[in-house]
Amino acid sequence: MISGISVVGVAIGVFALIVVLSVFNGFESVIKSLFNSFDPDIQIVAVQGKTFNAKDFPSDKIKQIPGVANYIEVVEENALLKAGERQYIARIKGVSKSYSSVTTLDTMMVSGRRLLQDGDHNYAVLGYGVAYYLNLDIANTLESFSVYVPKRNQKQTLFLNKAFNVKNIIPQGIFSVQQDIDTKFVLVPLRFARELLEYNDELTSVELYLDKNIDADDIQKEIKSVVGDKYKVKNRYQQQELLYKIMKSEKWAIYLILTFILIIATFNVIGSLSMIMIDKRDDISYLWSMGADINLIKKIFLTEGMLISTFGAVIGLVLGSLVCWAQQAFGFITLNTSGSFVISAYPVEMQVFDFVLVIITVLVIGFLAALYPVNKILRNYFDK
Repeated sequence: MISGISVVGVAIGVFALIVVLSVFNGFESVIKSLFNSFDPDIQIVAVQGKTFNAKDFPSDKIKQIPGVANYIEVVEENALLKAGERQYIARIKGVSKSYSSVTTLDTMMVSGRRLLQDGDHNYAVLGYGVAYYLNLDIANTLESFSVYVPKRNQKQTLFLNKAFNVKNIIPQGIFSVQQDIDTKFVLVPLRFARELLEYNDELTSVELYLDKNIDADDIQKEIKSVVGDKYKVKNRYQQQELLYKIMKSEKWAIYLILTFILIIATFNVIGSLSMIMIDKRDDISYLWSMGADINLIKKIFLTEGMLISTFGAVIGLVLGSLVCWAQQAFGFITLNTSGSFVISAYPVEMQVFDFVLVIITVLVIGFLAALYPVNKILRNYFDK
């Protein structure tokens, strides 16, 4: 009975660890998929300054690298948007014509269509947050909005029309990826952005999309050797480095908190072994009389303690796996988001690394929990 209670305590701790870590993995995968629908596989930016000349950039060499499927030229800049009486500061992202055919942004469209240019006509695709702040509803109207950016090399002036370049553009679609993106970006044609910013051949970045099943790290190294030290070559992790670091830190923080709870649960193992050893004092005497030394007796009770931890770990892992599988298959625990999020139930993703980590954690804690009462009680027993 005492051992069984200890097994249950360890099993509950292991069960919680596996389930919570798997849920964190699920949310991490969802967030990565959202950003991957907007971020390129590889982004190239200048080390110094915010722009570089497209004519001086080795675009032909990069396009010839095996695995590079699409090459997108980009111009980004902050701008003031105005629709009627509403104003909002966002970031316009001018992209070359082939952009629409390479991203998966069409799966994130909530209204309208992903159309940026048609002949000589320029159109915009807005993030959901930008459209909300500008009160634009393209389902009912196709009213244009104005984009303001400061003129280049313009001296200070009190006249608004002389200080800013202004162009009107009609929205064609609204997308929703993630709040930081939705409230920040407006996609426009590259030619529109260049004309607005008075750029000729300048670019702020180059985005590359790779073939499937291609090692992005190898491509990144090859691109670095081509472009040299004047440019930064970023993979998807480096483009959102802070976000991914925060997610990793949160996961490890939760792991440490639940491990502390597991340590508390293993106090049952200490109590269980102490009670068993007190109850088996006569048996210890018989073994001692038959020639067993103290090391053999220690091994017996250490094995008992490890068996308690091992059985608890196995039960917890099995139960945790079953709950995670059921959540993946049926999504019975839902998110209270009223349909405003891209998923309706808690995402779950089981990873082998988490299972190995939990097993090692339990065995180490279990061994240390068993070692203390065995050494303490046997030493007191044999000293007498």
